[in-house]
Amino acid sequence: MKPLFVPKILLVTVIATLLLLQSSNAQSTSYTNKQINHQIQSWVSVNSTIRVSKKWGIMVDVHYRSNQFFANPNFYFVRLGGNYWINEHITAAAGWGHLWLAPSKAGFKTCAQENRLFQQIQMTSKIGTIQLLNRLRNEQRWQEKIVNDKRTNEFKFTNRVRYLASLTIPISKNEYYPSLVLSDELCIQMGKEVVYNTFDQNRAFLGFKQRILQNLHFDIGYMLVNQQKSNGYQYDQNSTYRCFFYYTPNFSSHKKS
Repeated sequence: MKPLFVPKILLVTVIATLLLLQSSNAQSTSYTNKQINHQIQSWVSVNSTIRVSKKWGIMVDVHYRSNQFFANPNFYFVRLGGNYWINEHITAAAGWGHLWLAPSKAGFKTCAQENRLFQQIQMTSKIGTIQLLNRLRNEQRWQEKIVNDKRTNEFKFTNRVRYLASLTIPISKNEYYPSLVLSDELCIQMGKEVVYNTFDQNRAFLGFKQRILQNLHFDIGYMLVNQQKSNGYQYDQNSTYRCFFYYTPNFSSHKKS
């Protein structure tokens, strides 16, 4: 089997899923007025994968997203997990995350808490000098219900599946020159309380990746996020200015070739 066979199959599957979801969404919104809320956001994060042995590593991520650039917080998020190298191109990971979601209504102050477990598999490959990344992540989410700015001690449970496809295209043979990054992530969710929005959101990103040190780089650019609300006819369309840092030290005796 050729190395690129699996990414191609995954890409075809995602495209087919998107078409089905768009068709389903068109049917579900044909009897109501579709409402779109346009927002401008900023999103910064530090994403760490710390390799401690040939097979094992630790994942530590911290995220902050805000509305109207950095005027109003949208959420804070931390993720912890363990990473396992199946080989140098395929890794598996699992862990826990916690999110604090700021209220969207003016004057409200209570942040909704969210706990989640996640499992993922990630594969990297190349077409010439172009780097491909495919990631499939499954999440179990417990989202706190807030009513009239007060906690209810009740939680909504959903299972969310996320597929990310990313291309990194070098513009120079010098690895310290920036590279072009194109990516798209589709999120779908299931659960007894998910009625109208099996499609959760889609995140399309265009930007540049820049290496700072051998084990530290960042990407910066524009992300368009389309998210469907639980009632099925309201959407958030977020123009997001994103800057993600990636720290990937290798403290094991095993070094990548």
